[in-house]
Amino acid sequence: MTPVDHARFTVVPAAYVFLQRDGVGGPEVLLQLRQGTGYMDRHWAAAAAGHVERGETAVDAAHREAAEEIGVGDLALEFVTTMHRTRHDLPIDERVDFFFTARSWSGEPRIVEPAKCADLRWVPLDRLDDLTDPVVPHERSVLDSLAVGRAPAAYTTFGFDDAPTA
Repeated sequence: MTPVDHARFTVVPAAYVFLQRDGVGGPEVLLQLRQGTGYMDRHWAAAAAGHVERGETAVDAAHREAAEEIGVGDLALEFVTTMHRTRHDLPIDERVDFFFTARSWSGEPRIVEPAKCADLRWVPLDRLDDLTDPVVPHERSVLDSLAVGRAPAAYTTFGFDDAPTA
């Protein structure tokens, strides 16, 4: 086991929105194919996600990101999990992510930022392996829980060795 450095660091918060609907073959999720961002480009990811800005809550950030990235509003957000994750590298890699789903919203989802999004697609939750490009790993762990009909624990971790659970 690697020794843990208990020096203080900055945690970067982000909010994620997985729009969901009932498809012909079962539940579907709206994913975007990232491009031009410098982070996980050519990976499928939540259709709307981004950093929580100073002075806003994770819920506020989820609503803002959905409007900015896919042009939808009035989301009926459902909290899924809070994920603490790390890559054991730079302080910027210490994250706390807030995941939400929504089955109701106003507007038709569309690509609003084409420089950052190569594609927007409804994907059956049980067919994520059929995508030609991978899903962002920490997001995939949440989607896998949703695919089997159970939400992850209220607090989850990703990237830590032998992380304790609550």
